[in-house]
Amino acid sequence: MNEMKKKALIIIDVQNDFMPGGPLGVPGGDEIVASINKKSLDFEHVIATQDWHPKDHGSFAMNNEDSQEWELGELGGLPQVMWPVHCVADSEGAELVETLNKKALSKIIYKGTDPKIDSYSGFFDNDKKRSTGLGDYLRELSVMEVHIVGVATDYCVKFTAIDAMELGFKVIVHKNCIRGVELNPGDIEKALEEMKAAGIEIY
Repeated sequence: MNEMKKKALIIIDVQNDFMPGGPLGVPGGDEIVASINKKSLDFEHVIATQDWHPKDHGSFAMNNEDSQEWELGELGGLPQVMWPVHCVADSEGAELVETLNKKALSKIIYKGTDPKIDSYSGFFDNDKKRSTGLGDYLRELSVMEVHIVGVATDYCVKFTAIDAMELGFKVIVHKNCIRGVELNPGDIEKALEEMKAAGIEIY
C-alpha cells in the first residue's frame, strides 16, 4: 500500500472566530496557517474540523442564566467552560479562514452541533455518546497514522489527539502548527504533557 495513503492530516478548527480579533481568538492562530498549508501538500488525505454550533448552544455563556464568559459551569453533566458566542453554524465566524488552502481538503467534519453537549474532539462529543464519523472515515481510507495541527492546543487539539490515540491510530502533533488559548497560566504546557503521557508524538 502506498505509504502516503496510510497517513492523514487533521486540521483542527482553523475558523474565523478562533483567529486573533475573533470572539474566541487564539493568540497567534493566524500565524500557523501558512505552515499548515505547506504541510497539507505532503498528504493525500486532509480533513478539517469545524465547530458548527446552533445559536442556542449550551456552552455559550449568554444561553445560561447567571453565567459569565470564561467561567467554569456544567453542560451535559460535565464541567464546561462558558464561552463567548462563537462559530455559529452558517455564520461568517464559523467559516474556515480565507487563507487556508481549501483545495487540499478531502473532507470536513462538523462538531458541536448538539446544543446539549460540547465537542472539543474531532471524533466525539464530550460525553463520548455520539461520534462525528471521523474515525470511520479514516478506517475506510485504511489510515493508520494521523498528524494533527490547528487550534487550540489546550482544548480541541488535545482532545482530538487523545481520542485518536485511544482509537488505535499513531498520532503526531506538529508543535509549530498549533496554538493554544491558555485560559489559565500553564494550560498549553500541561496539554502538551498530557498528550506526551498518552503516547502522542509532539514534533
